[in-house]
Amino acid sequence: MNILISSNSNGGDSTNVLQHRQISSTTRPNTIMRTPDHYEMIDQIGKGAYGTVYKARDRITGNIVALKTMRFALTEDGVPMAILREISLLKQLERFDHPNIVRLLDITHGTRREREMSLHLIFEHVHQDLDSYLRNCPPPGLGQDRIKDLMFQILSGVDFLHSHRIVHRDLKPQNLLVTLDGTVKLTDFGLARIYDFYTLLTSVVVTLWYRSPEVLMGLSYATPVDLWACGCIFAELYTRTALFDGKYEKDQLAKIFQVLGTPADEEWPENAAILKSNFASMPKKALSELVPELEPQGEDLLEKMLNFEPNRRISASEAMRHPYFADFMASSNPNVSSGSSPGSSPLPIILNQGRR
Repeated sequence: MNILISSNSNGGDSTNVLQHRQISSTTRPNTIMRTPDHYEMIDQIGKGAYGTVYKARDRITGNIVALKTMRFALTEDGVPMAILREISLLKQLERFDHPNIVRLLDITHGTRREREMSLHLIFEHVHQDLDSYLRNCPPPGLGQDRIKDLMFQILSGVDFLHSHRIVHRDLKPQNLLVTLDGTVKLTDFGLARIYDFYTLLTSVVVTLWYRSPEVLMGLSYATPVDLWACGCIFAELYTRTALFDGKYEKDQLAKIFQVLGTPADEEWPENAAILKSNFASMPKKALSELVPELEPQGEDLLEKMLNFEPNRRISASEAMRHPYFADFMASSNPNVSSGSSPGSSPLPIILNQGRR
């Protein structure tokens, strides 16, 4: 897929400099990017930190899709190469057709102004997310087998992303879609990295509830951040309420320490952006007190996901092989596939250094 972007030359010259950038596409190679007119907007689905999402219809095929509008600042050279590389990577994942990853179907260009531009990412449309799925679930909530099924699918999608050197960074129930047949699909992966440097700020506040301690402390982080989020979601599948519902970063850390216990002096990261003296000394609680429905193996898995030290946190592939899933695997044939080898461990992908 070719992207043609024009930018004005320096000094206000009216002559446009035509820039050519290419995003590899598995659907329509070597074609010019379509305009948004190819899609008919039906309704706004939601608005988040990474743009506004619309329900739309492909005017040619009639298929219903999800259209995500992303606005970002242009550099002197036009579209930042980092954005093109990230979108290219997302497109390349299509050929794997992983059942737990939402498909990126198309990319179109939107409005272009002097210093900003918008792109529209076209995804397959799924009618609800995990957040609404849990809210619509009648009492007493999900059964054990259904929770295991959902959690295994989430881990399978995360493992697939990690095996392709993609860290989601914003896993939460709103970014986990649930199809009518109960398949879980991860969405919005990779977008956080695109937005780090180039996008225009929005007024939407990204939730803190699923952020890992290393992110909250402004430290470098990698794949284990997604396993922390998986642990928070795992508990929420049982309780249908957020495990750590902090209002700001320090409060979020305090909520975490009320459960895990305040780390010892020697465990406190040296380069943390916040001092340990800001927190009271709290003892560790048993996770079974907060999630009483958890069986012992489930509690063990949750503890491994919510380890304060990221290098000791369980990986997605290891979590899928945890004894918690043994009876589920024996009694069913999950329609999921892991993206990594059985012995894989968290990839050393460092995506952030310090606080922005």
